[in-house]
Parts: sequence; C-alpha cells; structure tokens
Amino acid sequence: MKAILSLRRHRYMARIGIMLVVLALIAGAVGCDEDADPPLDLEIRTWSDLNDVRDNLGGNHRLMHDLDSTTAGYEELAGPTANGGQGWLPIGDFGGFFSGTFDGQGFEIRDLFIDRPAAGSVGLFAVITETGTVENLGIADSFVTGGTLCGGLVAYNLGTVSNSYFSGNVTGYDYVGGLVGTNFGGTVNQSYSSGSVTGETGEGAGGRIGGLAGNSTGTISNCYSTASATGNQYVGGLVGGISSGTVEASYATGNVTGEDYVGGLVGSAPVGAVSNSFWDKESSGTAESDGGTGKTTTEMMSIATFNDTTTVGLDEPWDISAVAFGGADTAHTWNIVDGETYPFLSWQAGS
Repeated sequence: MKAILSLRRHRYMARIGIMLVVLALIAGAVGCDEDADPPLDLEIRTWSDLNDVRDNLGGNHRLMHDLDSTTAGYEELAGPTANGGQGWLPIGDFGGFFSGTFDGQGFEIRDLFIDRPAAGSVGLFAVITETGTVENLGIADSFVTGGTLCGGLVAYNLGTVSNSYFSGNVTGYDYVGGLVGTNFGGTVNQSYSSGSVTGETGEGAGGRIGGLAGNSTGTISNCYSTASATGNQYVGGLVGGISSGTVEASYATGNVTGEDYVGGLVGSAPVGAVSNSFWDKESSGTAESDGGTGKTTTEMMSIATFNDTTTVGLDEPWDISAVAFGGADTAHTWNIVDGETYPFLSWQAGS
C-alpha cells in the first residue's frame, strides 16, 4: 500500500511541477504593459455591459444592480444556451488579464452558467493580475464547470478579492475552489463560499480542491466556507493546499471527502501557515486537518471560541461582536449570534 501511495504521490507531484512551471510563465507575462491608454469606466446594468469588461481589462467598473436570468443578454451570453451550450466565456483569459477594479457595490450576479470541462482557467474571471481588484460582489445560484484552475469568481488570482462571495456548484479537474481556483500570491479577505466544490476523482486527478480556494500561495484572512469539498488528494474545507502564504482568522464547516491529504480546514500546509483558524469536526466529518483547530458545532457557535485566548488554537482574539438575530455591528469585522449561529461577516447584515 505504501508503495502504491508513493507512486501516486510521485505522479501527482510531477503534475504539480508542470503546473507550477506554467503558473510561473503566466506570472511573468503579467508584468507586460497591456494597454497604454486606460479605458473608460463601465457602469454595468446588463449582461452585455458585463461582457464589455473583457474589452476594458484595465478599467474601473461598477455593477449598478443585480444581474440574473431575466436580465437582457442572459440567453446569449451567460445562460445554458449561450456560446454553443458552454455558457459564459470567462473574463481575462491568458491573452489579456484583468488588471482593473470591479466594484459590485453589494449587488449579485445570479444564475451564471459555465460548462467548459475541457478548458483551463474557468470562472467569472479567468485571471486577475497583481493590480486587479474585485470587491463587494456576490455570485449566487450559479453553476461553474471547468478543467484545471476553476473557481466560482476567479480561476487564477494574483490580485485582491474582498467582501465577496460565491454560492452554487463548482466542478473541475485540479486547483478547484468555490471562490478562487488558486490564489497565486494574491489576497482574499472578508469573503466566503457556500454550496459544493467537486474535483474529478480518477487516477492523478482531483487534486487541490477547497471549499473557498483550491490552492494558495498568498494571503487568506477573515474568510469562511460552508461549501462541501470532494476530491482525490489535497482536499480541504477552506483550502485544498497551501504551497506557501498564510490563512488567518478563518473557518470552515462543510463536509470534506477525499483519499489523501484531507482536512476539515486545510488538506496540506507548511508548519505555521495557519493561525487562529478553526473547522467544525462534526459537520465536516473529520477530526483531521493540516492546520487550524477542530471544534464541535456548539463550540463553533460560541463567541468565546473566537475572543477568549484561553481557547485552544486562539492566540489572538478575532475582531468579533455578539449581536441579536437580524442585528449588525459594523464596527467589527465579524458578528455572531452567540450560541445560535456560526460567525458571519458584519457586511453581510442587510446584504
């Protein structure tokens, strides 16, 4: 059995090595000057407006209201019949990365449909560069299917994702996450994911699968995932694998299923990469994680777990406040209805 696992890991690490070479080439290309003349801002009211972002990759764009299946342009651009049944074409592919800003202003993009199992870098956005920022955006009730590098919001993030979320189903091959496929040196902050994340489970497939992010070499802080995560190797409730970088003040509750390197919070991580973070041992179905501290559901719904440093696994208290049902304390990053709910981000109240 050890020989079989060793062979499987050798093959998988070889695949990772090839992938890292490709990612390094991509990162090198990001430094190129894409457009000497900054494009005009877009105010996005229809799917056609959203589609125009791909022609203004360095611009500053704002979503003006929710988009869904009833919004003009859906059938042609983002629905199950769009683009020959493949649905939405991700913004910012490897021929032109997204380097601008996209402010969702608290609105949602709903009913997004992508079915591109043979394609890499699949999500609403394909690639976000170091200067790119997506914030205050929700993607809800959506279905995203891709190959290697697949995320509900972005496949490959070198920039900043904040105050954003994805709910729905994401399916891919390797490097698959509910919000981000791989966070390659980027920042993901005050964001969350829900629904389900699935990686292919054949020999050598289904690696780096996470409820929030498939893989990370950057910073993830003040985030959570309730999404289930299913894969083969390196499967985590929050992050499948941390190659480098950090996870701080975050948690996961989703059920996690896999074969090797499976964790309620993280499937695989360097020592010290994860701090002040937790997972629910009961809802996840596992007491194991390569980082973080496992708690019972009752403990996960207690504010003491997050602000009392006598709690095992808590070195610094979270910026958290207890509120009543329906209440919000936006002076703090996190809110919780003590004894009744898991922590939630204060910006969620009223959103």
